[in-house]
Amino acid sequence: MAQIRPISDLRNNFTEISRIVHEEGEPVFLTKHGYGDMVVMSIEQFEALRKERRIDAALQEAQKEALENPTRYNFDEVSSNLSKKLIAKVDGTDA
Repeated sequence: MAQIRPISDLRNNFTEISRIVHEEGEPVFLTKHGYGDMVVMSIEQFEALRKERRIDAALQEAQKEALENPTRYNFDEVSSNLSKKLIAKVDGTDA
């Protein structure tokens, strides 16, 4: 459940806020004069959020490319091409 706290809790109850973001894995929303001001989260939560955004961006780019290029490859074609490229790279003939 979302934790909403006054921003003064960041100074007065830092240990508790740290415990919440680390142990409960939930961000803490801080308010200033009754209005939302900032969010505190663990580094792990932040990195997971960044990773999710990168994946979403990559999927959107792939979707865009798929719409623009009607060419499709089956698994055997892709696997064969990748194997050939890998062998060429190992053999040093990919230059």
